[in-house]
Amino acid sequence: PEVINGRTHQATVVDLSPWVEYEFRVVASNSVGIGEPSRPSALLKTKAAVPVVAPTNIGGGGGSRSELVITWEPVSEELQNGEGFGYIIMFRPLGSTTWTKAVVASVESSKYIYRNESITPLSPFEVKVGVYNNEGEGTLSSISIIYSGEDEPQTAPAGASALSVSAAAVEVSWLPIPWNRHTGRVLGYEVRGW
Repeated sequence: PEVINGRTHQATVVDLSPWVEYEFRVVASNSVGIGEPSRPSALLKTKAAVPVVAPTNIGGGGGSRSELVITWEPVSEELQNGEGFGYIIMFRPLGSTTWTKAVVASVESSKYIYRNESITPLSPFEVKVGVYNNEGEGTLSSISIIYSGEDEPQTAPAGASALSVSAAAVEVSWLPIPWNRHTGRVLGYEVRGW
């Protein structure tokens, strides 16, 4: 802290965080050294302000068909700057000019799921996540690209064949399903026998 002239009996403390409780002590000093600090002042809370820190680690993707899943790292309490804190979610299909806006009023939230039957599987979206409180809307994150959920495979594997390898085992093989932009990657297969 700044050293204040010995004839001064008050000071303005600057660069404090909004909506945070502080207590203060005063310490006298001279050429010999520094004395004992005063007793702490009463707790004093600074006034609220618009939040200025945007959420980080914007991500998401996955989810079910016709869903856009958006995730973020919640903003810590000391950076919320006031009561009524929440998140603003802005998203649009890649290449579109119109943003869709949603509000998540829960402080602890870290996920938003947008459901709409018109969303095609694996569609890219531009996404921004911002913050607000009772003082107003704050900062938005930079744009992240997030893909909507995949669809289930629409075709069955072709070329299935079985070869007996022992009295208790059969080797089953098939042609893989090719990657499809609309249904996504195949994560696994299920082999059924009867």
